[in-house]
Amino acid sequence: MSPRERVLAALAGERPDRVPFALGFFSQSLFGAEDADELFHTDVRFVEFDPPAQQEGLTAYLRSLPADVHVGSVAQLRTYAEWGYRPQGGAEEHALARVASSAEVVEGLLPDITDPSRHDAVAAKVGAFHAKGLAVAGAPPALGGELFETAYRLRGFERFMEDLLERATLVDYILEQLTAMVVRNVVVLAEAGVDVLVLDDDVASSHGLIISPAIWRRFFRSPLEHVIRAAREAAPHIRVFYHSDGDFTRLVPELAALGVDVVNPIAPDCMDAAAIRRAHGFRPALWGTVGDARLWDHGTPEQVKAEVGRRISTLGTAGLLLAPAYDLDYAPRENVEAFVEAVLESE
Repeated sequence: MSPRERVLAALAGERPDRVPFALGFFSQSLFGAEDADELFHTDVRFVEFDPPAQQEGLTAYLRSLPADVHVGSVAQLRTYAEWGYRPQGGAEEHALARVASSAEVVEGLLPDITDPSRHDAVAAKVGAFHAKGLAVAGAPPALGGELFETAYRLRGFERFMEDLLERATLVDYILEQLTAMVVRNVVVLAEAGVDVLVLDDDVASSHGLIISPAIWRRFFRSPLEHVIRAAREAAPHIRVFYHSDGDFTRLVPELAALGVDVVNPIAPDCMDAAAIRRAHGFRPALWGTVGDARLWDHGTPEQVKAEVGRRISTLGTAGLLLAPAYDLDYAPRENVEAFVEAVLESE
């Protein structure tokens, strides 16, 4: 099987020639390598929209910093700048945080992320990866997650929690605007030929959902359904991926009913992957499942290999794409190498 065939089989709940693997759910730059996915020969590559032209100076500055200056994801910092988002809030909170009703949400409060010049090259990138036999995933540009995360970052977390209980009309209007943006961009990705549409919204913490299932159904189920429907109308065979940090076990059946094909990361210190497999079979497939943050940052290569073995032995080889369940920002290289070796040795 080619990597692409392997990934598509796994995400369809089938048994590939070996379990496919990735290093996460977006492009990785680790250990000085511009493309860690290329370095470690993962089965998946990722495409994204180009940043705005006016951010060239910011990007150059971030990339010029010494290797021992840790600023986090360059892509994430570019996104914060584009949306006018300042994580510290305070006096410089986003203008959307100050509106009291939908009538005050005026044009210009949300960025224009649909400029064709930013995604003209996506189809060519997808085609180049496909020509190499690789699977391709793509995520629409957003401020973190597409709906819940973007809304609460723009409004402020506490204020948005109040909105959900007291200002339903305003929430609906904000989500309507965000959904329209997401729909346009997932259609671009679908028409460009990506195999996997990556949707991302951190709706949970390590102890469970941040919002109740009832609130999720009231405000977020329909927008997500709209996004998935639009993607499938453009590309009927596209696989839909959904990421949330934390324990979102209670949403898994809801997501499956909406047509989500694969969930991520199923962190083992938050969620029970084997119980999800028993309850739902191979749909949705599982992408991730490997290791907690302590294992990746402080464990040994032998412990990482043992963790890979446990995942395969308890979950089987169908409907599974192995990946670290946590970011690898501080993981030693030998642990990442051990992960890759363990997956390849499992053939």
